[in-house]
Amino acid sequence: MPAPHAADTIATVIPCLRYRHALKAIDWLCDAFGFQRHAVYADGDVVHHAQLSFGNGMVMVGSTDVQSDWGRQTLQPDEAGMRNTQSCCVIVRDADAHHAKAKAAGAEIVIDLADQDYGGRGYACRDIEGHLWWFGSYDPWKA
Repeated sequence: MPAPHAADTIATVIPCLRYRHALKAIDWLCDAFGFQRHAVYADGDVVHHAQLSFGNGMVMVGSTDVQSDWGRQTLQPDEAGMRNTQSCCVIVRDADAHHAKAKAAGAEIVIDLADQDYGGRGYACRDIEGHLWWFGSYDPWKA
């Protein structure tokens, strides 16, 4: 049974991340993780809003700020001892190939690639500004 308030769309949950160097982060996320630019709205070095797609999934990206209502509610990982209160989980076809590409691009691997007890294979890493990501082949929709 669908959630009563869920929109009839491709993906109803879209993580949002903020970066000090958002344009550089967008390039890196595309090169290292395989995201594709869906839309990027920027003035100079300030990214007001960007949408990066990965299959049927998406993340939204923007530049950090401390002036806006939203900006005052968030911290960057380095402001919290590199701890994250949330992370993105991305389902990939081949976790080994994805791991190799991300590692070659400079992703900091924090949990090494391994078969998981619940199924699939995956790993955890940090991006260039410390955001935590999980990439794995386990698909809860097919489990």
